[in-house]
Parts: sequence; C-alpha cells; structure tokens
Amino acid sequence: EQTSEDQMNMHSKHAVSSVPKVLAFVHTPDHDASMERRQAFQFELMPKGEQPRQMSRSAGCAGYVYNQALALKKERYEKKEKLTRFQLDKMLVEWKQETPWPSEAPDHALQQARLDLDRAYTNFFRKRAEFPKFHKKGIGDSFRESDPKCIQLDQVNRRIQLPKLGRVRYRNSREVLGEIPSVTVSISTRREVEPPVHASRWSVGLDWGAARFYTLSDGEYQDQLQPLKRFLPKLAKLERRLAGKKKWSSNWRKAKAKITKLHSKITHIRKDFVPKASNDISKNHAVVFVEDLPVKNMSASARGTKAKPGKRVGPKSGLNRSILDASPFELRRQLAYKTQWKGGLLVPVSPQNTSRKCPRCRHTAAENRQTQTKFVGVECGFSAHADWVAAINIKEAGLASLACSSSWHARSASCQEPTEGMVCASV
Repeated sequence: EQTSEDQMNMHSKHAVSSVPKVLAFVHTPDHDASMERRQAFQFELMPKGEQPRQMSRSAGCAGYVYNQALALKKERYEKKEKLTRFQLDKMLVEWKQETPWPSEAPDHALQQARLDLDRAYTNFFRKRAEFPKFHKKGIGDSFRESDPKCIQLDQVNRRIQLPKLGRVRYRNSREVLGEIPSVTVSISTRREVEPPVHASRWSVGLDWGAARFYTLSDGEYQDQLQPLKRFLPKLAKLERRLAGKKKWSSNWRKAKAKITKLHSKITHIRKDFVPKASNDISKNHAVVFVEDLPVKNMSASARGTKAKPGKRVGPKSGLNRSILDASPFELRRQLAYKTQWKGGLLVPVSPQNTSRKCPRCRHTAAENRQTQTKFVGVECGFSAHADWVAAINIKEAGLASLACSSSWHARSASCQEPTEGMVCASV
C-alpha cells in the first residue's frame, strides 16, 4: 500500500531474446521461435470503505514479519549460526500464534516478506546491495500476493480481486497482456511473444555524462534533469521544520507527509523522464553501445573509517548525489530490455580512454580533455564537445568488439554444416 497515492504495478519479466544479435550467428536445430516477456504495468488504485485500512494493515503485517525475520537472522549471524528458510517458515507460524494481528494479512503476503529478506541477504553477500535494513512505517509500505488463484483481474469493469480486500477499482489506462503470477500491489504478467525484428538498421554510441544526461555519436543529446537537485532547497526547508516538532505529534505527521509528497514528486519526475529517453533511443537504433560504468564504485562514499578517515568527503558526497540523481544505472537497465523487446541489442564496452582518445588522429592522452565539456586534441588540434567525442569512441569500440565476435562465429560455423535458421543482420 502507498498511503499518498495507492498504486498497482504490473511487473513482467523479459527473458533473453532469441533475435539475431547483429552480424551473423547460427541457431541450433531446437531453437525456440518465441520468448517469454515479463513486463510492468502501473495503475492507480481507487480503494473505498474499509479497503484502505485493510491495505495498511496488510502492509504493516508484512513489515512486521520482515523485521522479525531480520532481527532473528542478525542474531543467528552474530552467533555464526545458520537459519534456513524452513526454520523461518516455522517461526512465522509461531509469530502468528504469539500475536494474532498478523493473521489479518493474506498468508502469501507474509511469506513474500520473508522471501524479500532472503533476496536482500543474497544481494548483500554478492555485493550487489548494502546490508538489509529494518522497515519503517510509512516508508515504502507494500505487500505482495503470489498465488495466481487468488488474483482475478476484470479489465472490462476495471476491478481487481485480491485476498482480504475483495474487488478494488483501478484506473485502467492500458490493456494488461499475459498471465498474472503475482501482485505486489503490483501486478506481474508473463507471456510468450514472437521474436521482433528492429525497424531500424542504425547503430549508435551513447555516453552518459555529468553535464548532459546522454550524448549520442550522431550528435543528438539530452540535458540533465536532476529533480533532486532542483527541489533540494525546498526539501531541506521542510526537514528543518520537521526537526523542530515533537515526534509522532499531529504537526509532525503533517510535516512528514509534506516531505513524503515531495519525495514522491521527485520520483515521479524521474519515472517520466528516464523511460521517455530510453524509449526514444531504443526505438530509433537497432544497436546501442554504452560504457560499462561501475556506478556503485563511482558513487561510493569517501568517508573512510575511524582508523583511516577519508578526504574531501563533502565534495564527494555532492558528486555522489549528482550521479545517483541523474540515474545512469536506470537508463542502462531500461535500454537493456527495451532494445531487446524491439529486436535490437545493447552492447556494453570498456570505458577505458573513451574520453581521452582523439577520433581524428587516434592519439590518446589525458591532456586531450581539458575540462568536463571541452575536448581539444594536443596532436592535431581537433576540437569538439567532450561527451560527443566519448560517444564516437564508444561506438567504434563496440563495433570492433562485434567484429571480433563475428569472426569467431564465422570460424566456428565454417567447421560444421549450415543449419536451418541461420540469420544475418547488419549495422
């Protein structure tokens, strides 16, 4: 449940596409001509009567189970003891017996909360995320139903049937395609689709930068939006007001609601801006070459430790905020599945020297890039916007990697009989 704007997301998965990857390769005889697509649909819920309270209770119960499981796992982890999923399932039964109110939520919502914690632990140990944190009331409240038998979607009458809630109205702005395996007050769907063929034959290099959101090798670019930077003064003002009020008082709740609303506005601006940009790029280009940027390392804190404190922590913190506000990882994530859905391909290349190499004379030097936006070749005097130069170098590096891959496939194919389903595409 989202208290300010109750919304329903419909998630769909996108499997690995079987479309030709550019240049040439051979499909095996047992090649499947379809692919499974997982896709997200987002609608606004319109609960009425007791439904908002039940949604709030379900989200609270899911958060309670998550926090109970996290506290237990932390305790066992400090004792170097393992806690299996089976043991957690048994604990879930005990928690429902100790405090009867978790039974007010659907059983699958509580089980999914426990699975969310398992996923968070896995991401932490694989160094994909920070250590799991306890859920707080009013921050990201949600719950998920995972039994398709308990979900009934009536698109004609704009209703969705969910356990404990009954039939809930929603704003049906588009058709939901595919079967629904789960609802996270978010609906997931999956369906088999024919492998698409991209309408364009153009390839392009893309450079993400601090000055521009992206710059393409054909000269097109999009300026940064950075909604957090835009609303940061107002956000700081609201947080100062919140700090001067008694916690959980009526005025504190009102001030907190204003901050939540502003954060929601910032999020919605990003959710409108980034998808439009990624959709335009993937629609007009069959192959998109991007830098394989380590965003996590780029935005790492410079604080250091007590023994070895970091340097220039303040400026680095501001840079980290700007990087994350510009959503470079989200742009790449969306390009990955959108190019695939349209029959295209996203190719990551190494970012080494992409902003230092002159596209005219091929000379590579740190002195070539004099500022964040200005590139002047020290050997030939070639001058251009630094992000555009980087986009050209990214495209050339990507084409070179595809050429090497194509040569390897060609050598492999020459050693065997041609098979049905051999396809070629050009860039």
